[in-house]
Amino acid sequence: MRDTCVPTGMELKNTGFGYTLSLIGGKYKMIILYWLSENKVMRHNELKRSIGIISFKTLSIMLKELESDGLINRKEFPQVPPKVEYSLTARGQTLIPLLNMMCEWGENNRDLTLEDVQQ
Repeated sequence: MRDTCVPTGMELKNTGFGYTLSLIGGKYKMIILYWLSENKVMRHNELKRSIGIISFKTLSIMLKELESDGLINRKEFPQVPPKVEYSLTARGQTLIPLLNMMCEWGENNRDLTLEDVQQ
């Protein structure tokens, strides 16, 4: 077993840690994954309203990247007006425990002062 996730002398991008960051890195990707895990299926405008501060274009780009990485499904319905729904793939669902761990860490550490951390 390795001592570290990023061994000395290896480029970050060539590690499991770097690969994971390449998939979920970015300002909104983890938030999109979170909302899809909570709601199962969402449309573009529902995601935009839930996130609040994201532009239409940025959300579209993030969704396309998550889809191309195999983390979300995009289901288009042939109707007028067009209807598109997004959901997590099985692969995307495997990231939810990671997001839950991050949430738990934040809940346990957000109220700590610098003095608490240094002890």
